Amino acid sequence: MSDEVFEQQRGRMFGIAYRMLGTVTDAEEVLQDAWLRWQGVDHATVANPTGFLVTTVTNLCLNQLTSARARRETYIGEWLPEPVLTSRPGPLEVVAEREEVSYALLTVLERLTPPERAAYVLREAFGYSHREVAELIGTTEVNARQLHARARKHVAGEDTRSQPVDPKHWQTLVNRFLAAAHRGDLEGLTELLAADVVSRSDGGGVVTAARNPVVGADRVARYLLGSLTKFGTDVEFIFAEANGEPVMLASDPTGVRAVCFITFTADRIATLDLAMNPAKLRTVERQLTVA
Repeated sequence: MSDEVFEQQRGRMFGIAYRMLGTVTDAEEVLQDAWLRWQGVDHATVANPTGFLVTTVTNLCLNQLTSARARRETYIGEWLPEPVLTSRPGPLEVVAEREEVSYALLTVLERLTPPERAAYVLREAFGYSHREVAELIGTTEVNARQLHARARKHVAGEDTRSQPVDPKHWQTLVNRFLAAAHRGDLEGLTELLAADVVSRSDGGGVVTAARNPVVGADRVARYLLGSLTKFGTDVEFIFAEANGEPVMLASDPTGVRAVCFITFTADRIATLDLAMNPAKLRTVERQLTVA
């Protein structure tokens, strides 16, 4: 019975952990720790198993975020969340909540304090009341309201809510971008980029990637042409869906090389987030092997 209760809540627990921590690996570690703690209590004394498990996961995440922040201070280059395919079987099964796992939102959540992040995730993604949030994170209802209000204000100040995207139109625009890049057409590529376009790459110091955001049409165009040259000629580009939005996967015979999140404004590329750290591509590769 205890196993059944845990499995029933696994999706909710993973959803909380992934949104709070930003990587599948960290979320899975939290679930493993939560399982061990669940096995170590007398279940007959737990009046609300769901509450116990969610509280356990939330507090484990808060502890993890403290150490994660220290690790990210020494992280080489840009730190981006780990992408998860939402068009295939995987840990994020609740497609209805896809907006709350958008790549842009997860990136913004990184800038919140751990308590603010917990309050935002529990309230916005899972609908807990302020009183319930307070109980889950061990604070007062008044403070939980304040944490949530600060988090919402910060998120509202960022462009995290993507407009509805027509996948076919998105693919058409990306194909134009790829065609110009393959031709080495710097001028044509620059014309497809917004003047204030921003490109961020997460290589984690393992693969070659820009260590700081690249800003501006000319600089981004030159950077992207150079990056494609380094990829080689055997790279295949595949359209998919990750974190509830269309993405482009770059792969070669060795596996997935990058997951590219591309947003457009007035049919010009506004942002490019390139997840390239091999450690953050393992989940995507696992999902691609599932029939």
